[in-house]
Order: sequence, then C-alpha cells, then structure tokens
Amino acid sequence: MHALELRPDGVPPARGRLQAVRRCDLFMRDNPGTMTLAQTEPVPAPTRTTLTVLYQDDRLVAIDKPSGLVVHRSAQVCDSVNCIALLRRQLGRFVFAVHRLDRGASGVLVFALDREAGQILSAAFAEHRVLKQYLALVRGYLPETGLIDSPLANPGGAGSQPAETRFTRLATVELPHAVRPHPTARYSLVRAEPLTGRTHQLRRHLAHIRHPIVGDVNHGDGHHNQLFRRLFGCRRLLLHASRLSLPHPTTGNPVTIDAPLPEELRRLFTVLGVA
Repeated sequence: MHALELRPDGVPPARGRLQAVRRCDLFMRDNPGTMTLAQTEPVPAPTRTTLTVLYQDDRLVAIDKPSGLVVHRSAQVCDSVNCIALLRRQLGRFVFAVHRLDRGASGVLVFALDREAGQILSAAFAEHRVLKQYLALVRGYLPETGLIDSPLANPGGAGSQPAETRFTRLATVELPHAVRPHPTARYSLVRAEPLTGRTHQLRRHLAHIRHPIVGDVNHGDGHHNQLFRRLFGCRRLLLHASRLSLPHPTTGNPVTIDAPLPEELRRLFTVLGVA
C-alpha cells in the first residue's frame, strides 16, 4: 500500500520566493557564461586522482565521493577510473566496498579495510542499522514532511521489495521560467532518509510521488534537467549523501560522518536561495 500520493505541486510558503527569483536573475545577468546550450552527454568522471578522506581508522575509511565517479567496475560499468581503484592506490592497501552511491551522486562513501570489517559493515547495511541522510533538489513543492511507503521492483525484474523513505522539506524556490504546462518552475530542497536500501531508492521514490530529482536522466524530468543545464551549466544529479552513521565494526559504537556540500552545489544552492 502506498502511504503517500502527491500532486506535482503543493501549497508552498510564499516567504522568500521573490528574493530567490531576483537573486537568480542577478546571477544570470552578471554571469552570462552560464547561459549555455543544453548538453545531453553524461557527466564525465572527475579528472582529479586524490580522493578526500573524511574519516579513517584501522578498520574503515570514508571518502567524499565526487559526482561522476563510479564506486567500482561491474558487468554494466567498466570504467577504469573508479573509487576502489583510486582509493587502493592512494592508501597503498586493499579496500572493500560495503555499499554504493550512484555515479551522479556525491557525498559519504564507506569502505572496510579488512575482510572481516567488510562482512560486519555489509551486514549492518543489509539489516538497516545504518542512518543515511541525503540532500536533494526536486521538482515542485513537497509537503513539509512525509513518508513514502511503496515497494520497488527488483532490478532483475523478479518481484518487488518493501521500501520506505522519510523526507523533510528544507526550502523552496520558484524561477521565472515556464516549463510546460506551468508558467514558472518550482523546486524544493529536501532532506531524505532511506529507511531501506533498494537500488536507486531515492530517485525512484521521489519520481513515484511526481517530485523527481533534478538532473536524473533515468527517472527525472528532461525539461527541468535541460533548464538547469541552460541556466546554470549544471549537468549533474542534484543528490548528495550528507551524513552517514553506522556501528563501528570493532566496538559497535556509532560513527557519524558528514560530507560538506561540494563547491558546485554550494554555489548553485546559494544562487537559488536555498543554501
């Protein structure tokens, strides 16, 4: 049963909307180079070879994954530049993936430093004992809070699994640009917490309630994606893993790791007035 079904646009708070629109107009006036043509090719992998380490001890390491970089190679993805390869080279030792982030997402990504720690951390993720918080910019005005309770089909097509996502709206913005069938373009900055860990859960759940994440080329709205490319030169998925809290594999005590907004998102959210 679906716990939440929403219209594309709810009733927004009016406060701050005109200031955000004016700020956006000033940015585009003063930065004409951002008025680029829409790009359709995928976001390239970052060219830097040094990953930012957010936390490290003798059992695990957490990095700040940049957008455009895959976690590891697979049957579907054969990128030679990936997080595991770069981190192994950077640390001079083996690392073990215990969860994933989408290529387009940025933020906290954890690896184990030994096989036993990998098994313990993988079990914590599988048993939903890890708190994950994300920031996302989505189409339309979301309610202030909500719970999306909607099963998601398995990627292989064999049945579906229960899936729940809790969200909180943090800010809204309205841009003076028509996106059919609406005369303006409206967006919400949300904090989303996946209570289960299904493939592409946040992207699929937010699209399911008709508030897709901006920049999502598979589950999103191409008209809004093109608007952000044209106005801001933004070609990435606007999804950032901002916080992760998990039990330490040795002590069981919680370890909380935060990832600051990357510079491109900080600048964009400041321009939009939602930072």
